[in-house]
Amino acid sequence: MSYSTLRSRLARSTAVAATLVTLAAGVAACSSGSGAATTEDGRTVLRYQGSAGQVTYPELAESLGYYESVALDWVGDTTSGPQDIQSAATGQTEFGGAFNGAVIKLAAADSPITSVISYYGSDEQSFNGYYVLEDSPIRTARDLIGKKVGMNTLGAHHEFLVREWLARQGLTPAEIGQVELIVVPPVNTEQALREGQIDVGTLGSVFRETAVARGGIRPLFTDESLFGAFSYGTYVFRDDFIAENRDAVADFVQGTARAIRWAQTTPRGEVIAEYKEIINGRGRNENTDLVEFYKSPGVAGPGGTITEQEIQTWLDWLARNGELPEGTFTPADIYTNEFNPYANGTYEPTSGPNGEPVEEAK
Repeated sequence: MSYSTLRSRLARSTAVAATLVTLAAGVAACSSGSGAATTEDGRTVLRYQGSAGQVTYPELAESLGYYESVALDWVGDTTSGPQDIQSAATGQTEFGGAFNGAVIKLAAADSPITSVISYYGSDEQSFNGYYVLEDSPIRTARDLIGKKVGMNTLGAHHEFLVREWLARQGLTPAEIGQVELIVVPPVNTEQALREGQIDVGTLGSVFRETAVARGGIRPLFTDESLFGAFSYGTYVFRDDFIAENRDAVADFVQGTARAIRWAQTTPRGEVIAEYKEIINGRGRNENTDLVEFYKSPGVAGPGGTITEQEIQTWLDWLARNGELPEGTFTPADIYTNEFNPYANGTYEPTSGPNGEPVEEAK
């Protein structure tokens, strides 16, 4: 490790440690009606949920020292995207992330929230696959009628993608309704598929990698095969929080965007090393096994910039399926790129985490 790299990491470690000490010393009284608390040094505290054994982009941003006026406060791990954004909408956390279709449905349920940055999606290396056994007779969408498809939660990414694929393959709404979607925890999906408890299993990340390595399964389709490089999920804030804490939201988005861009332009090995350092240093009784399966950022837009199509796709889908009256929302009602430096003119979209010219990581 070079001296400059070591010095940079030590500086970041000191900064993170100072933030933790400040948080531990006590959080000051709320500074606004939105419930925003501040640390003793004046940083706005953002409560959030994480994922065991994984590093979120906000956590990466904090480790890299990209935040100037916010401090993260982990309150536990989320069980799903819909649960995460529901926690944000009800004030249990300040922000949460979920599939954009779930975000739209929550907004349609009169929850005043706004998406501010994309944080996950698919590309050639990072994607979710919908797998069947190698000798399964299931070859087409029509073969799924009357069959079971397992996924981690309903009403989110995997359900929408399955229904979208079935519709694209020509099934009618009535026929799609005959495909049984059931909840299976990701850790149990491979076993459930191999034991015949389900006919199709949704597999991604480490679960896909290890299942494919063991053999005997094949993909029916993938989300990447449907949309290519495409961002599927966004982080949201409550509208009242944005109105009363604009500087904090702006800082969160710029820091998170730069962290995403860092991952997009940094070699895989360095990203993995950083993730391991974060996990080992945060004291949550985790291991770093999942990090070894990191392939790519999986975020399509530079720095998590949201595109209109990434929202409109699911507005159209919900309207087509009768879950949302057509014209209820426009994409602009759901998201904003106002705070993202790669969309608002602060940085060129092709630049790096500090605005410098760079190339995408290979």
